[in-house]
Amino acid sequence: MERGARRGAVAAGGLLAAAWRSLRERGPKDGGGPRGLARLLSCCGMGCGAWSRIQGTRPFSLSAATRAILGLGRWGDDGGKKPLTLQDVAKLIRNKECRRIVVMAGAGISTPSGIPDFRSPGSGLYSNLEQYDIPYPEAIFELTYFFVNPKPFFTLAKELYPGNYRPNYAHYFLRLLHDKGLLLRLYTQNIDGLERAAGIPPDRLVEAHGTFATATCTVCRRKFPGEDFRGDVMADKVPHCRVCTGIVKPDIVFFGEELPQRFFLHVTDFPMADLLFVIGTSLEVEPFASLAGAVRSSVPRVLINRDLVGPFAWQQRYNDVAQLGDVVGGVEKLVELLGWNEEMQALIRKEKEKLDAKDK
Repeated sequence: MERGARRGAVAAGGLLAAAWRSLRERGPKDGGGPRGLARLLSCCGMGCGAWSRIQGTRPFSLSAATRAILGLGRWGDDGGKKPLTLQDVAKLIRNKECRRIVVMAGAGISTPSGIPDFRSPGSGLYSNLEQYDIPYPEAIFELTYFFVNPKPFFTLAKELYPGNYRPNYAHYFLRLLHDKGLLLRLYTQNIDGLERAAGIPPDRLVEAHGTFATATCTVCRRKFPGEDFRGDVMADKVPHCRVCTGIVKPDIVFFGEELPQRFFLHVTDFPMADLLFVIGTSLEVEPFASLAGAVRSSVPRVLINRDLVGPFAWQQRYNDVAQLGDVVGGVEKLVELLGWNEEMQALIRKEKEKLDAKDK
């Protein structure tokens, strides 16, 4: 039965792909184009209403394979223009032709600091959650389970709490972008706080999946600085509100929760951007992943990542650049092309001294 279901799914995927190719060939005037896609999705039970309902929540994930079948992304081709290189991007920055840089960052920028990502088989956090005695890995970020048993989440929170890890070279590169007045906004999926620890101010940050910097009582909804409950978390205690005794939860976005209001800055940030960096992310979790397609088609997009992901894998633009492999190594190459090596080393030394003094 399972094999038959798989064959049926493959056949359905083939029909869907064929239908979409037909729509593309016909073009908008003949019933194709984006409107044709909308009708196709509607027939498949994925109408625009369903899409809009999930735009502000965390748990929706659309695989690269599905995107490839549908051909989601920019409509049209690039007219045979010359592909861009990392050296070209560095030149644009040096010549101040790119002054409003938006960055999308994922777990890949934090793994060099010693923090495991969520999804890597064998080493990711989801693969190592058996010790928390939960029914399935994702339960640790589900409100219904949290209210029944908050202990596993706070055990994990103790591991991830800001102060346990230090920023690395990639974080300080983003800080240097800010210091030079080039960083319009940094959108991060990470909840480890290393962007803040690197000295990037909160007004330049969008922590799409939340932060430990603040916390909220789950009963009376009072807000607290996250640091107020660090002692409880480190002592393996579940923090409680000092007013109503309700459980206080760090402002980490759980599955099904609304994303932070700041996430919707993307409505203005991405159309304004003149360069997009996508660093260390699988681009699998929506609605964050779709932001990679929100910049104007004339805007260069640079992927610094272990693998090709998202639109870089299934519908590249002529001005896309992919620097694959080790994330820190990719950032180091860009810094060298920019001629910023000395500034980077000076910044890292200065910030390391600050953190050393703070730890004493």
